[in-house]
Amino acid sequence: MSDARYSRQTRVHGIGARGQAALASSTVLVIGVGALGTHSANSLARAGVGTLWLCDRDIVDLSNLQRQTLFEERDAQEGTPKAIAAARALSRANSAIAVEPFVAHCGPDFLASLPQQPDLVLDGTDNFATRYVINDWCKQRGVPWIYAGAVGAEGAAMVVTPDGPCLRCLWPEPPAAHAIGTCETIGVLEPVIAAVTAFQSAEVIKWLAGQRDAVTKGVFTCDVWRGNYSVVRTAQQSDPSCPACAKKSFPALDAREPHAAVLCGRDAVQIDPPRRAALDLDALHGSLQGVVGDLSRTQHYVAFAADGVGIRVFASGRALLFGMHDLLRARALYDRWIGGGA
Repeated sequence: MSDARYSRQTRVHGIGARGQAALASSTVLVIGVGALGTHSANSLARAGVGTLWLCDRDIVDLSNLQRQTLFEERDAQEGTPKAIAAARALSRANSAIAVEPFVAHCGPDFLASLPQQPDLVLDGTDNFATRYVINDWCKQRGVPWIYAGAVGAEGAAMVVTPDGPCLRCLWPEPPAAHAIGTCETIGVLEPVIAAVTAFQSAEVIKWLAGQRDAVTKGVFTCDVWRGNYSVVRTAQQSDPSCPACAKKSFPALDAREPHAAVLCGRDAVQIDPPRRAALDLDALHGSLQGVVGDLSRTQHYVAFAADGVGIRVFASGRALLFGMHDLLRARALYDRWIGGGA
């Protein structure tokens, strides 16, 4: 480890040589290497976290470059998988650490296949379905993780420790994407990404350096447009009705993985998520007005075009994506525009 590289960081109270050595021996899994994931992974790579695992199923698109800081125009032109492009950039920034990309969908099967248990998991996803998989897996394994989300000019983040309240304690069930808005429907500012991931990265460094008492308790929230920044204090004990914390039941790990398949003889993919309730097609149609092309509502489905793909969504949640055959890309587009389980 180069003393010069981290000299300004080790001078900070609470880190020192011992804390820096702890960072160097740690493994962090970053799930989702988009706006949130590129910011936080960049910060941790430069801080000297010894091993970074990057999981993302999507490819770089031109629209990503406004806020996803590890990518360049060439990555978008070539359609490079985000995990690969991010790993290359981080290795150039710090050749002394190990960066391993996983071009994969983060579900229970992927997490079970990891070579070892990470020291901490960072949420860089853009959908709540995956966040609840992360929450349940980390609670089951006793792994700390840090939730983060941002849309428009607002963001939030929270440290979830093995012995504290989890995401289900605050929100028992994941909301559907069209009910809360997404980057695609209401946009997002890069500064809110920077604010939320600054909180995330600081909490990671404190935790891994052994400064557990300094870890923030509560939910960090911000609105960079109005200039509001605060920490909302939450209960320090888990909800006694929480299935994960109190009952040791992990619904997201037990749920059937969404079925994705290329349709035979057609340039199309079908996504069939394990929904229990009908999708509100009217609400979905309303949320997409003005942000997608060729939007229409029939008796049976909502149809629209986005990201160069024609999409038809049925009330069961099943969707057909035309003009593609990449299953990982199809799942990413489903979560981006429909959400709630794929």
